[in-house]
Amino acid sequence: MPDLKDLEVIRDPLWDNIRLDHPALLALDTAAVQRLRYVRQVGHAFLVYPGATHTRFEHALGAYHLTRRALASLEERGELERVPEEDCLAVRLAALLHDIGHYPFSHALEEAGFPSHEALGVAKLCQGELGERLAEIGGPGFAGRVGALVTGTSPSALQGLISGSLDLDKIDYLSRDARMCGVPYGTVDVDRLLATLTLVETAPGRHEVGVLEKGVSALESLLFAKYQMYRNVYWHHRSATCMFKRAVRGAVARGTITVAAIAEATDDGLMEQLITRDGNALAAAIRARRLHKRALDLPASDVPTETEPWVSEDPVLLERVEDALAREAGLAPGDLLLDYPARSSMLGVDLPLRTRGGAVERLTDAGRAGQLGLPRVADELYRSARRLRVFVKEAPRTPLRGVPALLTCPAADLRQRLDQGSPLLERSPTR
Repeated sequence: MPDLKDLEVIRDPLWDNIRLDHPALLALDTAAVQRLRYVRQVGHAFLVYPGATHTRFEHALGAYHLTRRALASLEERGELERVPEEDCLAVRLAALLHDIGHYPFSHALEEAGFPSHEALGVAKLCQGELGERLAEIGGPGFAGRVGALVTGTSPSALQGLISGSLDLDKIDYLSRDARMCGVPYGTVDVDRLLATLTLVETAPGRHEVGVLEKGVSALESLLFAKYQMYRNVYWHHRSATCMFKRAVRGAVARGTITVAAIAEATDDGLMEQLITRDGNALAAAIRARRLHKRALDLPASDVPTETEPWVSEDPVLLERVEDALAREAGLAPGDLLLDYPARSSMLGVDLPLRTRGGAVERLTDAGRAGQLGLPRVADELYRSARRLRVFVKEAPRTPLRGVPALLTCPAADLRQRLDQGSPLLERSPTR
């Protein structure tokens, strides 16, 4: 039985009391984890939803709490007998530490082409005070075990609790973001979902986190909550996000701030550097909430289905396109920003299901007849969540109706037209 001196209780607005054991406390009071107190969970959403000032620190505590609850549920049913205690310890720490590599303002800078926060986080696990604490907790190889869980590459049967279709990170952020934004969209049947988690043997000697058949409705509540939050919160109005991405890319290009410094910065610390050291007009406008306005706002149903991936995957080309469009519209570079966010795996499902009869099936994006229908309409839901927007500082002098068709232009052809100085809107094919 653990010494009560090795346990702490933290009050949380979502889960009430969160109990932290001694290993968690050792990791918690390190600079890498404490930095998360100053990194907002949902980026610039607070400019639309004033309550959305909660942080990655709170979310890390919530993910850790749900992981402890999930492990307790599995242990009650005797399912942890085949799992090494070291894996249980590692998965608790992975839940707590999974976001330590996050940049300021959520995922915006990864969209802007910066290295993934998972890779940065795994590197931090082996460095400095946190690296020393993890070695103290689990030995010299423990940081690597935690890192494999964070990156989704662990052979552990508990991997699915950290990365997968029903990972506990997802359950916390959907529930927490909805609560703090004050919206009713992120409702998840958390108790039912945790109670129906199970370890399923999917191959001889290999076990994965799955769900009992009676938990399928709770799984569906998770998937639908994710769709609703993307449609109504995460992709609701991204003008500030687009301005921020452009501001940071510009500062890095000018050499006034480095990618390494950004990775260690907090939200307010980075904004201060952008404004005072870089003299960044876009950053100053964000702080004053003088945001670019929508000159074009179309649902995905009004955008050609054969769009090219460069708009969401090639920030260098996107920036060149934005500036070319700005010139054609009589605007300055940075005064016109294009946004068509993509996350094709939004409602993806891939996990084992144990039926009431004891058989094992695989839940996939095809769903399961009579059981899990949401994935089969995932493409339509994904399209309904997406919008193509063009944000401008001031009214453009040229109509932007040709922008949707421009997205069908292959990247190589687009670069050629840009290199030649050819107009983009005038030569876009008409629909």
